[in-house]
Amino acid sequence: MMVFAAKELTSRGLRGDWAAIRARLGRVRSRGTHDHIWLHAASNGELTSARPVIEHLVRTGRRVLVTVNTDSALELAQRWDIAGLSALLAPVDLGGPTRRVVQGWTITAHITFESDLWPMRVRETPGPVIVLGARLTARSARGWQRFGALAQSVLEKVTYLSAQDHQSLDRFASLGLKPAAQGPVFDLKALYTPPGDRPDARLLRNFDRPDTWCAASTHPGEDEIVLDAHLKALQQRPALKLILAPRHPKRAPEIAAMIRARGLTCARRSARDDPAQARVYLADTLGEMHLWYALSGVTFVAGSLTDRGGHTPYEPAAFASAILHGPDIGNFRAAYQRLENANAAICVGEANALAHALTALASAKTQQVLADQARVALRQDTDFEALMLDVMQALEP
Repeated sequence: MMVFAAKELTSRGLRGDWAAIRARLGRVRSRGTHDHIWLHAASNGELTSARPVIEHLVRTGRRVLVTVNTDSALELAQRWDIAGLSALLAPVDLGGPTRRVVQGWTITAHITFESDLWPMRVRETPGPVIVLGARLTARSARGWQRFGALAQSVLEKVTYLSAQDHQSLDRFASLGLKPAAQGPVFDLKALYTPPGDRPDARLLRNFDRPDTWCAASTHPGEDEIVLDAHLKALQQRPALKLILAPRHPKRAPEIAAMIRARGLTCARRSARDDPAQARVYLADTLGEMHLWYALSGVTFVAGSLTDRGGHTPYEPAAFASAILHGPDIGNFRAAYQRLENANAAICVGEANALAHALTALASAKTQQVLADQARVALRQDTDFEALMLDVMQALEP
């Protein structure tokens, strides 16, 4: 932790990013004297799933300090412009920075999401500690077990924990989470609501939805497989178009080179290229994934062909886009298990299988059937309002 923090602070110092450094050191104070609930969401995905919770809290008169780990998540939170919400980069999880945030913002409670359970923040929070959408893999649980006393001291402070799957809840319990703190299983990412904006007329004109598929949030090692599958599928579906959206847009130049090396035409979103004649539309921007889901009859959810645990199936499901994915789906194991049980998604492991699935899902009707099955399979068993009633009761002194 200390080595990573030192490297990051040094890097930001070299760039002259003093505002970020002050935030990381906990040296940004509230301008008023109001109490705040400290809500932490690591990056864009966690923050998006946290939004309904944030809005519920501010509707009930609470002020919320949101901290995040990435610049893009900070920009997203600031763009929401929610009254009663302040947003900062998270402080380093050391005593000094953490205590400065607790004191400078008059923190009365801490809410964190998924697997971002930081010991110093838990220990220094003077009030309730709540974990929502909690996730603990078998590998992470083994890591916590090596520090049994630390795990015990952290989990003893947790007032309420709602896990996103039963396996995670069992692992937290085995590490020392009190029975009284165990809430219902609920995955907040299932609450995803599409943003209000939709694809513009030019995009709609150039992408026929049944003949468009999206490779969403690809990582190194996946783009080659996606492009090879697209080439193979074109033999059966010559009108097929691919929207390739890398997880990190800075990789766009190398991906564009891969596209050209395969003899495919490419248009780039960041360059405002005309997609009309391009076989592949390189969506190398941030914050627009919802546009690509809306345009695509089929979505391949990436991060699932390598060792990254896969990305959310809830977002493409919300747009009625048929779901394909790879075998590595540990980040959303419960959700993908629901999909598998309902035959509501197709798992592919390499380019030939991906191409075969794209060929099988050639018609709008076939795509719609799979998408409808996914939306039904991903419905949550627990009501959000009931969950928030538990949260509000846990926040009471």
